Amino acid sequence: MILSSTLLFVPSSKWSWYHKMWSLAIASLLSMFHLFTPFFNYESLNSLMSYDSMSMLLVSLTLWISLMMMLASQHSVKISNNNPYMFSKFILVLNLILITTFLSSSSLLFYFLFEASLIPTLMLILGWGYQPERLQAGMYMMIYTVAASLPLLLTVLWATQKLYSSEMLTISSLRLHLYTVDNTWSWNFLSMLLFTAFLVKLPMFSVHLWLPKAHVEAPVAGSMILAAVLLKLGGYGILRFYQYFNFITSQMIIIMFSLAIWGGVLTSIICFRQIDLKSLIAYSSIGHMSLMLAGVFSNSSWGWSGALVLMLSHGFCSSALFALANYTYEKTHTRSLFLSKGMLMLIPSLAMWWFLFCIMNMAAPPSINLLGEIMIFPSTIFSSSYYLVSLGLMSFLAALYSMYLYTSTQHGGNPKFTKPFSQFKSSGFTLFFCTEFRGMF
Repeated sequence: MILSSTLLFVPSSKWSWYHKMWSLAIASLLSMFHLFTPFFNYESLNSLMSYDSMSMLLVSLTLWISLMMMLASQHSVKISNNNPYMFSKFILVLNLILITTFLSSSSLLFYFLFEASLIPTLMLILGWGYQPERLQAGMYMMIYTVAASLPLLLTVLWATQKLYSSEMLTISSLRLHLYTVDNTWSWNFLSMLLFTAFLVKLPMFSVHLWLPKAHVEAPVAGSMILAAVLLKLGGYGILRFYQYFNFITSQMIIIMFSLAIWGGVLTSIICFRQIDLKSLIAYSSIGHMSLMLAGVFSNSSWGWSGALVLMLSHGFCSSALFALANYTYEKTHTRSLFLSKGMLMLIPSLAMWWFLFCIMNMAAPPSINLLGEIMIFPSTIFSSSYYLVSLGLMSFLAALYSMYLYTSTQHGGNPKFTKPFSQFKSSGFTLFFCTEFRGMF
């Protein structure tokens, strides 16, 4: 974090891009040392900052994905000279905001940083997006997320006034005031207000329309940070606040549970209707996050741990798929599934990475995606056996659309308009090797 912040103010020079990339690489390696610390160890840094194993895992994910973003954007930003200094500065600012969000122990500070992360992301979409529709996509993203987070702000301010403190740990004492026989409706209303902002950010089915638009119009770095980290802000908020309420369930949470499960099935079916590479990967992200929500709301330690594991694995897998879609777009100049065919004959090495990340997307071994699903499935079925059908459908459809994604891009005859091009560069191999290594181990 300190390495990244010091290089924010490096003057624009020939080596500034590589300085920032190396600082992120060193910070990413240093962040892996938390794996050797005791699990669920809680440490307070000061009155506003604290960390435990969950926040440190997501800090590590943020640093790794920021490095992957710089690697994936070298051709479109650095080599094309598309203002690389401002681009890298926005990435590092976003990096610092996200790390501080995951480390904050004050609910007010968490809320303001939660919203501040939208500004650099919007700048990435507006400044380095490809199509004129990026203005509409940015407006969708801002209106959806900001409007939905206002109830969270009101709840945090009310809790701060009630308890004379904005510390997240003190919020748990609110349940003593609310969770009684006479005030069950108050508890349901509070849980709805708290989780609305996080469910839109996640996003849950029915409040997900901003995500495919933002993904399609964003540059590769914007898509990677959206899928890997910004979506995890919603999951982190649900896990953190649900943890402080000691996993007490309510009628609203049961409704959200059912909507998330069946919404995941519907978005998996919607994937087969997509003709845009990035749109298909975006809808598959919504399906995976629905499964993560099922683990959280199953009210068990296994489901909670599985949700955290699935968040990590999805972060690496989904961002790698967006990077692969971008490399295919740079070669064929189209994202259409009907036009991007026969890549197996043109770039066999890229087809190998497509295969590896598609089987990771369907939770095949040895990915940690499989571990997350193994933990989530029993905990969800034990909470209610009625979810067995929807879980089975979601798992089957995930394998189906992952195979559909692979075969539609790699097999078949390549179009006549595709020009001969040089082989894959070493920076791309580095990106996918690092992502595969972290996604499996």
